[in-house]
Amino acid sequence: MLGSDVHHATLGIVGLGEIGWQVARRAFGFDMQVLYTSRRQRADLEALAPPGGLRYVELDTLLRESDFVSLHIALSAETRHLIGAGQLALMKPTAFLVNTARGPVVDQQALYAACAARQIAGAALDVTDPEPMPPTDPLLELPNVIVVPHVGSASASSRLAMGRLAAENVAAVLSGRRPPSPVNPEVLDNQRLLSA
Repeated sequence: MLGSDVHHATLGIVGLGEIGWQVARRAFGFDMQVLYTSRRQRADLEALAPPGGLRYVELDTLLRESDFVSLHIALSAETRHLIGAGQLALMKPTAFLVNTARGPVVDQQALYAACAARQIAGAALDVTDPEPMPPTDPLLELPNVIVVPHVGSASASSRLAMGRLAAENVAAVLSGRRPPSPVNPEVLDNQRLLSA
C-alpha cells in the first residue's frame, strides 16, 4: 500500500500540446525534471519553464530516463501502438506509464506482458483499446495497473467548464462568429459553415 514520490522525479511527456503543457506546469510544482518529445521542439514553452525544468529529447531517451511517462498525443497511423514491447523494454523497472491520450497508442498486450513480469512498475490508464474495456481483460487482474473508464477528468468544476465551452462554441457558430475553441480549425476556412 505504498506509492512512489513524484518530488524530484523525472516526468516524460509524449506530446507537448496544450494538455501536455498543463501537466508539465503542475509537475514543476513538485520540482520534477520534465522531458518531452513532440512533433516539434517547443522553445516557446521551454522559455516559460523553470531553468532546466523542461528539455526536449527523442522518445527513446525519454523512455530510458523517466520515472513517469505520460502520453498526450492524438491517435493517428503514426502513433498507433507507439508504445509497444520495444518501447516498454526501454523503461526503468521502477517507471510508470500513464495513458490519458487514446487507447490504441499503447499496445495493450505488450503492456500486460511488461506489467505482469514487473518489467515496469505499473500503469494507469484512463483510455483503453477497446473502450470500454471488457471485464475479462487480463490487465484488470494485475495489482500494478489502474484502469478508469475515460473519466479521469470527472470533477464537477471540469464538467461545468466543458459544458460552458461547448455552449459558447455553439452560440458563436449560430451567430456567425468563429467558435472560440474549434477541434478542427481547418474546416473554418470553408465560409459556408459560418454562413449556413
